[in-house]
Amino acid sequence: MRTSAFLYPWDVVGDPDAAHRLAALGIQQVTLAAAYHSTRALTPRHPDRRIVTAEYAAVLYPPDADRWAGRALRPHEQSWVDSDDPFAEAAEALTGAGLEVHTWVVLAHNSRMGAEHPDTSVVNAYGDRYPWAPCVARPEVRAYLTDLAAEAATREGARGTELESCGWYGFAHLHAHDKTAGVGLGDAAQYLMSLCFCSVCRAGYAGHGLDADALAVAVRAALEPVWAGTGSTAAGRTGIERLLGADLAAATLRWRGEMARTLQEDAVAAVRAAASPGFQVLLHADPEPHRTGANTGVDPARILSVADGVVLPCTGGDAAREAVLGPFTGREGVLAANFSVVTGMGGSPATLERDAAHAASLGANQLRLYHAGLASGPDLTAVAGALARLRR
Repeated sequence: MRTSAFLYPWDVVGDPDAAHRLAALGIQQVTLAAAYHSTRALTPRHPDRRIVTAEYAAVLYPPDADRWAGRALRPHEQSWVDSDDPFAEAAEALTGAGLEVHTWVVLAHNSRMGAEHPDTSVVNAYGDRYPWAPCVARPEVRAYLTDLAAEAATREGARGTELESCGWYGFAHLHAHDKTAGVGLGDAAQYLMSLCFCSVCRAGYAGHGLDADALAVAVRAALEPVWAGTGSTAAGRTGIERLLGADLAAATLRWRGEMARTLQEDAVAAVRAAASPGFQVLLHADPEPHRTGANTGVDPARILSVADGVVLPCTGGDAAREAVLGPFTGREGVLAANFSVVTGMGGSPATLERDAAHAASLGANQLRLYHAGLASGPDLTAVAGALARLRR
C-alpha cells in the first residue's frame, strides 16, 4: 500500500540528511504541514535543535498579502523556523529525495483566533467560550477557513492535500497544562459539551424548531448526572439520545451536520478551484457524524462524492479499526489508515505490519504514519522493518 508519513517543515529545514533518511524508511510520500496549530515538538535527530515551540496557529509559508488585505480574520505567519518559506524549503528537499509531497492543513483549530476574536469561538451551554475552537457555522469563520484551505493546500510542488479539523472542534483539545480529566466524559457527554450556543448557532437551532434557551437548559440538566458520576456511559448517537432525548439529539445533529457538511464541500471546492487537474484532496475524518476534533464526523457516502478519500484514525485495537473502516468498505476512493508510530504517544510501531494487514483486510488502500519527525530512532527502525516486510 502507498504509505505517507506526517512531517513538520522544521524537521527538514537545517538538516541536510533528513529527506534521504525519510526516503530510506520505505515510504513514497510525505504529508508536510503547511498550516498548523500551536504545539511544542521534539526534533530528536536535528543537528541544531531538540525542541520547537510553535507559539500559535500559523501558516508555514508567506501568506498572500493581496488575498488577506483588509480582512479581520487572516492567517499568521510562523516565526520559529529560520526560513522565509519553511514549507517550500522542506518540500524541495523531500522532492529531491524522490518523495511525493502533499500538504497537511489544519483548519478549525486556532487558539490565537479565539484570543484575538472571541466572537468567533464555540460557546458551550454554560456560556464558556472555547478559544481553540472556531465556530464553523459563523459566516466569517467559514469564509476564512475556505480561503485558508485553498491557499495552504495548493503550495508549489504539492501533489495533493489532507485537510484536518475540517468541521466542528469542541470540548476535547489537549490544551497546555490541561486539567480536565477529573470527571470522565464519555463520547456522548463530550458531544453535549461541544454544542455551540453562539448567536449564529442559536438562530440555527431555531431553524430546526428548537428554542436555544430551552436547549441549553436541557443540555445542562442532561450533564448533571455526569458531573455527579452517575451518568450514562453509552456512546455514539444512542448515548447522545439517552442523555438529551431523541428529538433534541436529532435536531442538534441536523444543524451541526449541515454546517460541517457544507463547510467540507466548500473547502474541497475551493481547493479544487485553486489546484491543477489531478490534485488529490483528502479529509481527516470519522464515520460518526457527531464526532468533533481533528477527525471530524462525516457521512461516508456523501464525503466520498466530494473528496478523493479520507484519512481514518486506526491506532488502537482491531475493534477501533473496524469501527472507522467498516462504514467505508466497498466504496471508491482513498481509504488511508492512520497509525501512530510514536511509542511514547501511544503508538505501536512493533505491530505495524499486523495492524496494516488487518486494515487492508477491511478496505484500507493506503497507510499514514504519525509522525516521522517525532518518533524515536528505535520506532523508525521498527517502521522501516514493517514496511519492508509488507512490500514482500
